Amino acid sequence: MTSSKTSRAGSGWRMAGATLLVALAGTVAQMAQAMPGGPMGGHGGHGGGMMMMSGRALQAVGATADQQTRIHDIFKAARDDVRKQHEAAGDLRAQMMQVFTATAVDARAAEAVRVKMAAVREADSKRMLQAMIDASAVLSPEQRQKLTEEMSKRREMMQRHQRERSSTDGPAKR
Repeated sequence: MTSSKTSRAGSGWRMAGATLLVALAGTVAQMAQAMPGGPMGGHGGHGGGMMMMSGRALQAVGATADQQTRIHDIFKAARDDVRKQHEAAGDLRAQMMQVFTATAVDARAAEAVRVKMAAVREADSKRMLQAMIDASAVLSPEQRQKLTEEMSKRREMMQRHQRERSSTDGPAKR
């Protein structure tokens, strides 16, 4: 009977350990997703730059059809470049999950994947900043000023909506 209890106890510890490893891998994946732009997706903090240069925003500042086309082409080229960078980097999220689901977690391997993720985010950031600089050169100083004002209004509106959502998402009051 003692061996049966020991066997079940060992099995319980193995199951708990496996559960912990899967939870850690999931947590790492969620943390990576929470990073600006995700570890491999989005455009870092420059998603606002692309939004800033959207057709609606450009129309609001009086951009001509030619300006809108040129800016659209600039951001399309940037998105294509970023997509190619991601393809070249491979699926780093999957690599990170493999590190954390291995029998023994290799800290060096985890750090190596983290460094690769950071390098991809940095390359994305640089490329999108360059696109924003190039697109800004298409607009006049007055249009850029109007665009800045439009973006401030939109940011304030989004923050207000977030505050309203967070105040209604709280626990029900009785």
